[in-house]
Amino acid sequence: MRLFHPIPLGWLQLWNRKLRFVVALLGIAFAVLLILMQLGFRASLFESAVRWHHAFVFDVAIFSHESQFIVRPESFSSRRLYQALAVPGVHSVSPVYLAPVSWKNPETLEYRSIFTVGIDPDDDPLHAPGVSDQLGAIRLQDVVLYDAGSRPEHGPIAARVRNGETVTTEANARTIRVGGLFTLGTSFGIDASMVTSEDNFLRLFPSRPRTQINLGLIRVEDGVDPARVRDELRALLPKDVLVMTKADFIAREIAYWNSAQPIGFVFAFGSIIGFIVGTVIVYQILFSDVSDHLAEYATLRAIGYSNGYISRVVVQQAIILAVLGYGLGTLATVRLYAITAKATRLPIELSQERALGVLAATILMCAFSGLLALRKVRKLDPADVF
Repeated sequence: MRLFHPIPLGWLQLWNRKLRFVVALLGIAFAVLLILMQLGFRASLFESAVRWHHAFVFDVAIFSHESQFIVRPESFSSRRLYQALAVPGVHSVSPVYLAPVSWKNPETLEYRSIFTVGIDPDDDPLHAPGVSDQLGAIRLQDVVLYDAGSRPEHGPIAARVRNGETVTTEANARTIRVGGLFTLGTSFGIDASMVTSEDNFLRLFPSRPRTQINLGLIRVEDGVDPARVRDELRALLPKDVLVMTKADFIAREIAYWNSAQPIGFVFAFGSIIGFIVGTVIVYQILFSDVSDHLAEYATLRAIGYSNGYISRVVVQQAIILAVLGYGLGTLATVRLYAITAKATRLPIELSQERALGVLAATILMCAFSGLLALRKVRKLDPADVF
């Protein structure tokens, strides 16, 4: 038994009511668009949240137990980091300072927050594009590297630097100079970033002790299992710090945005709403079509066609609507992804996995709607119709 009969009755019925057909496709396309946009935002949220985790070079990280996420971390004693050197297999350690800083837009003179990272240039612990090549610049006093992927509200810094201009501004009421650019990008918690040496970082916070760091990066020797080092460090160090492998650190950050913050739930819930909207639209279209053609279906039953054949006609209509509506919705989504990425500087694009997943969900949505609409056909008795 074949789903698609040589006579495309399902297609002919859809095409016979062109306006209704177009409305149905637009409705499904809207549902697909809604689902893909919500899933795209959700993926962008998680991907952008761990950009710094991927950029830092480490095998095991030490983080304050009181810190919730990387943008606003609590400090802890650098003694914990150097205690880690006692564990066999630890190759090197590197302190990192993290904090939001008040940045003065040199064009508008408005103040905005900028995520600032202080590193030891001799350790080269950050492999964001452009950082390693310009470590010499941040060794100079009050010189920073600016993220070219920052939002424009902080000023046309990248354009001015590329034009060869000397860019100076204020950060925490201290005059600084932008000595170069690197590229990392924004996130839902970071609109702009800059990197400097640990000495320059502490000049921005004159009352802050050098011994109070925000992140400790540990590199293990070749062939050593980071998980083993992590477990030994957890047993050795006091409970005021968290010890995590890179995978642990990334998973913790994603879990924070997925569960501790409502935004992760909102995007997931939006996808569910899109699925429900699409299901209702397809059901209404197919139910109306079945109701309008009860006499024709009764005739088919009277001349010997089975309930199975008539059911396949309705399911065929559902699949046609699913595929065509999905195509329209996906085309619109790709365009909106591009517009959104340009406006927000967030990493949002249509992955193959997401595209196939939503296609399967769309077919399931339409097939489910078709099965609901079939209830009237299954109860059909030609004698009652005629």
